[in-house]
Amino acid sequence: MHHHRINFDKYHPGYFGKVGMRHYHLKRNQSFCLTVNLDKLWTLVREQTRVNAAKNKTGVAPNIDVLQSGYYKVLGKGKFPNQPVIVKANFFSRRAEEKIKGVGGACVLEA
Repeated sequence: MHHHRINFDKYHPGYFGKVGMRHYHLKRNQSFCLTVNLDKLWTLVREQTRVNAAKNKTGVAPNIDVLQSGYYKVLGKGKFPNQPVIVKANFFSRRAEEKIKGVGGACVLEA
């Protein structure tokens, strides 16, 4: 019927187009959450920070802010170096939290 579109638009307005109700406040990608694994966690900070943290024996743990890199959740896949670190994120998996606390680090939940 699209070859008679001018005729239908003139004599039958509303024939073509969408019909139905709209969802005005639709929240798309509500459960979308970027994740990072523990084995990739040290790639989010500079190399110099990692070297200084390895040399430092005073007990000052470096801060890794996952949110600044665009991630929201930390997952527990991979090996984590035996070095205490403070990780800030919106969400932590159970295994990631166990591994971070196992080496003497801390998990800080950001809102």
